[in-house]
Amino acid sequence: MSFGRPVLAAGGVVWRGRHSDLEVAVVHRPRYDDWTLPKGKLAPDEPELVAAVREVGEEVGARVAVSRRVRRVTYDVGPLPKSVSYWAMHYRGGTFTPNDEVDGLAWLSPASARDRLTYDRDRTVLADFVALPVPDSVVVLVRHAKAGRRRDWHGDDVLRPLDETGRRQAEQLAELLACFAPDRIVSADRTRCVQTVQPLARRLRLELQVDPVFSDESYEHSPSATQTALLSLAKPGRVSVVCSQGTTIPSLIEVLGTAGTSPETRKGAAWALSFVDGDVIAADYYPPATG
Repeated sequence: MSFGRPVLAAGGVVWRGRHSDLEVAVVHRPRYDDWTLPKGKLAPDEPELVAAVREVGEEVGARVAVSRRVRRVTYDVGPLPKSVSYWAMHYRGGTFTPNDEVDGLAWLSPASARDRLTYDRDRTVLADFVALPVPDSVVVLVRHAKAGRRRDWHGDDVLRPLDETGRRQAEQLAELLACFAPDRIVSADRTRCVQTVQPLARRLRLELQVDPVFSDESYEHSPSATQTALLSLAKPGRVSVVCSQGTTIPSLIEVLGTAGTSPETRKGAAWALSFVDGDVIAADYYPPATG
């Protein structure tokens, strides 16, 4: 029996190729003489997803684009429980360099990886990964960060800016959203929406596109037009971030989300929608940073 707070860690099922050519990365750790999926412990106050991408970068030397959550596994390490969250990560390149922690990297078919892995818990993660096809596109829907109370703003509500907490949330969102390696950033034509994704655009040196179709006003006028605009972003090989508002996003999640998904979306929260052939196969919610 384990006692105390769990040790938190995160990692990824890193994949490349598709269909019959699909391969996943497994690593060898000389300290334990085992083969496992890349993972590592969270730094203090580090978000799980950010830690997962960092650890994969350190162990595999890989640049990745995150898509869906795979699963969390919990097991005991001595007297403490250990909890590890995994994401599917598309390999975008990089160079593996052996080190004291990881001295071997193998790219294997899922069947061969299953045989190579040392632990049943890793085989369970791999089984969850192969249960769904790998996404061909990702759209991350972000509700704008905090912008004070509407009744306290005396100007045009279109121009209402983020408040101090919202600006901190936007900076924190930039770190999280960068894990998905977006190549396109789109915002509704509301100052608070634009300001929410500006730090991400600066970080990735991407042009921020403003499209009124993602505002609540446009959605209420023509829900189908907003839905069509969103689906048009889900092109194979593309990753998009879209910042919108509190009516539009939950409504889109109700229509597009997977079964049993609650559409509630707080300010500064995000949904990562993984697509295959234009259909959503996974909808993962990321709660807002505390600010």
